[in-house]
Amino acid sequence: MNSPSQPDAFTRRKEFLTGARDTAPLLLGAAPFGLIYGTLAVASGLSAAAAIAMSLIVFAGSAQFIAVGLLAVGTPVLIIIATTFIVNLRHMLYSATLLPHLKHLPQRWLAPLAFLLTDETFAVTVHRVHKEDGSPYKHWYQLGSSIAMYINWQVWCLLGLLLGDRIPDAASWGLDVAMPIAFIGMTIPYVRNVPMGVCVLTAGTSGLLTMGLPYKLGIIVSALAGVLAGLLTEVAMRKRKEAAKP
Repeated sequence: MNSPSQPDAFTRRKEFLTGARDTAPLLLGAAPFGLIYGTLAVASGLSAAAAIAMSLIVFAGSAQFIAVGLLAVGTPVLIIIATTFIVNLRHMLYSATLLPHLKHLPQRWLAPLAFLLTDETFAVTVHRVHKEDGSPYKHWYQLGSSIAMYINWQVWCLLGLLLGDRIPDAASWGLDVAMPIAFIGMTIPYVRNVPMGVCVLTAGTSGLLTMGLPYKLGIIVSALAGVLAGLLTEVAMRKRKEAAKP
């Protein structure tokens, strides 16, 4: 009989379904994002077709929220692009973390996994890939998580579009508070050292101080400030350790 640590104990189907199952609790958390995005997209001036296309092609809740918000106030296209680019830079860190476990895969796997990677999928997948159980199909786990999140997102965005006119002033309901809470919940477990703590505190403080900047430029300023503070702290700590060596 195969033990759980043996590769033969795992199958593509099992990994796929496990990835989808482990992501299930996070699907409800994404529901209000998709619902409000759908209701706000048309209100911002996007056609229903454009709103659906953005959801299908961009598939990034935070970027979509920011984009429709900036469109609603007539923000120049270059600022929209720059802001969403900065917000989505975190996906480069996600990819860098997962790459050692995926680099053996062919491009036909890497491209869709990269496109479908979300905060929620990363949160569950990073724990799966670090388990040393010998499974050769962990990328199927990520795929299962990604497909579950992708379908869930499209359904809620579509419902938001269809029900938008029937939901009076949905933006005032406060459902969008789920987004920062979700990000905080996913961030805290990774704040394990001083540079990370400095990065988070600096970005958060900067975010509060720059809330009044036009076109949500505070997002760009705060992201850059947090990264810079974290890097400077890491460099300073490294120099201090080197100086302390005999």
